[in-house]
Amino acid sequence: MDVARTYGDRCGVARALDLVGERWALLVVRELLLGPKRFTDLRAGLPQVGPDVLSQRLRELEQAGLVARRTLAPPGPARVYEITPRGAQLEPVILELGRFGSAAPIPEGQAAFGPDSLALALKTLYAPGGAGARIALRLAGQEYRAEDDGAALSLARGAAEAPDATIEAEPGALAAVLWHGRDLREAERAGELAITGSRRAATRFLGRFPLAASSS
Repeated sequence: MDVARTYGDRCGVARALDLVGERWALLVVRELLLGPKRFTDLRAGLPQVGPDVLSQRLRELEQAGLVARRTLAPPGPARVYEITPRGAQLEPVILELGRFGSAAPIPEGQAAFGPDSLALALKTLYAPGGAGARIALRLAGQEYRAEDDGAALSLARGAAEAPDATIEAEPGALAAVLWHGRDLREAERAGELAITGSRRAATRFLGRFPLAASSS
């Protein structure tokens, strides 16, 4: 890391911000928590960041030991970025920030809300209780596997094996059903959301994510 950016403070909070306090750094980590991504995938998940800034943040996070690069094996030898074990320790911090921010006003205009953001919002707002289910999520064409055992939620990028139900939607459409009062059946009739498999399992899963209460 560039020592010129240090806070020069021995407090652990300040030293953590020396590593991830630059603009976009934590959002890059957010984009990698559910699995590796190519540079182009990161650009798609962070459409407001320029390529030069993204490259710089990735270099800094690599130097800090939070992100690593590797090349996939043939036939698709693409270079991907992935979170390191040290970087993965930031997940509870990011989830808690998400929980805190869920009660804040939504930015005006066409604010970005990518599939990984929606998936992590589910982890952020998960409320345990009752029977669980294995759910396949297809968000903006990307697949995620959700394992809800009734006490905890495990969620990662990739296809689910023998899911109880599949939920397919654009992130904004699913968010509208979960948190903004959109009726589920109306969303289905409009083609905004589709459920296959066990409807009971799907609707039980969709009820797991109450929005955090605002303190205002």
